[in-house]
Amino acid sequence: MTYNIKYDNKKDTVNNWNDRKASLVRLIRHYEPSIFGTQEALHHQVKYIDEELPDFSFIGVGRDDGKQKGEYSSIHYNHTKYKVLSSNTFWLSKTPNKISVGWDASMERICTYGLFEELETSNTFYVFNTHFDHRGKKAREKSAKLILKKIKKINSSNLPVILMGDFNLNPVEKPIKSIKKVMVDGLDATQKPFYGPSGTFNGFNPTMKLDNRIDYIFVKNIKVKSYTHIDDRMENNKHISDHLPVLIHIEY
Repeated sequence: MTYNIKYDNKKDTVNNWNDRKASLVRLIRHYEPSIFGTQEALHHQVKYIDEELPDFSFIGVGRDDGKQKGEYSSIHYNHTKYKVLSSNTFWLSKTPNKISVGWDASMERICTYGLFEELETSNTFYVFNTHFDHRGKKAREKSAKLILKKIKKINSSNLPVILMGDFNLNPVEKPIKSIKKVMVDGLDATQKPFYGPSGTFNGFNPTMKLDNRIDYIFVKNIKVKSYTHIDDRMENNKHISDHLPVLIHIEY
């Protein structure tokens, strides 16, 4: 599962984090993803999710200082099913190993990844979680190229790979097409029919047409059994976040 949970903006009076967080955790508990990635989560949001889900641990750092400051692209995993063999974070920039802003991006952007081992089978696979810039066109193009280059280098053994996140791009745009030349869009590969609205961005508007798809899960060497955009809401019909979570079931 990938889920942009919307950062805790103190100026948000109507859609504030405190009113949303319990519903978000209930959603995760209900759909039971074994692994899920967040975008925009600040440290206290990551910690809240971690504390509310005792079977889960997480990897990731804040993008502003490589520690706890700024938004995470955290990866949460069920530690009764998986263990992390290695993990790291790189910045989407010309200097990915340093805290930095890339190209024409408006702020620091990162990708967190981990090598996971399934405890029951000893099978191993990589998960990459990212959040592309919302303004910089060049940054989005370069970020896609950088991530593909990094995956190729890091995954020298050609293990199964999942790449997920908020890409701030529609399916017809060039960077998404470049990713799809190397990896498979889970929506295109799902064995069961795709379920849910076509888009993932809702802007906290309960009447908005949900046709703006900017959140994705890509795979390589993995079979996708189902692919879903989850449009679950709170009792007042408000969205839990300004993005819908994306859920897949896989085999590898």
